[in-house]
Amino acid sequence: MSDTERVPLVVGVSGASGTPYAAAVLRGLLAAGAAVDLVVSRASRLTLLDETGVSFRDAHWRDDLRAWLSRGADGAPDTFAPRVDTWLGAGDRVRYWPAGDLAAGPSSGSYRTRGMVIVPASTACVAGVALGLSKDLLQRAASVTLKERRPLVVAVRETPLSGPTLRQLVALDEAGAVVLPVSPGFYAGADHIQDLVDFVAGRVLDAVGVPHDLYRRWRGQL
Repeated sequence: MSDTERVPLVVGVSGASGTPYAAAVLRGLLAAGAAVDLVVSRASRLTLLDETGVSFRDAHWRDDLRAWLSRGADGAPDTFAPRVDTWLGAGDRVRYWPAGDLAAGPSSGSYRTRGMVIVPASTACVAGVALGLSKDLLQRAASVTLKERRPLVVAVRETPLSGPTLRQLVALDEAGAVVLPVSPGFYAGADHIQDLVDFVAGRVLDAVGVPHDLYRRWRGQL
């Protein structure tokens, strides 16, 4: 896939709890054939290690990403392994940019993308993007996405929400972002934790127009 053909969706992973949501979104994008540019914040590496036991290292990101995406939310380490091996073996489907690399492709508006999702989005990340701080590549890429009028989905994961965070979320909505609280729906018939995770991931993919079969849609009948 050449640079002239490759127009990725940027996926930013912040330090909030909820790394299985990010994994489900990434699997959904890869299953749909989308190209992905991945930015993993420094804080999210600690959360990822705590929630999954997987380290994420710049020098070994492909192996660590494979281990992360292979793990289901219900705890089985190799739930998705065969499909992940296929997706990650398909050429230039995923590019990884270190969070400290402010000269990376997604830091510039001239770098073509389909938009960006931040999943999960911590309140610190929400504040940084709303205020335009650009303290790392994740925040900078989100600011670029907004200024270029590309889709930005902010999957905020926190409860309860404070007044300042609520005001920052309103500011993001007014700037054109989709504020998507990580709130699983139960009407799709969840039997496992992964089903609830996939519901949220599916709603994220819906917001950026990526087809998927991650959850059963409401048809107007019980």
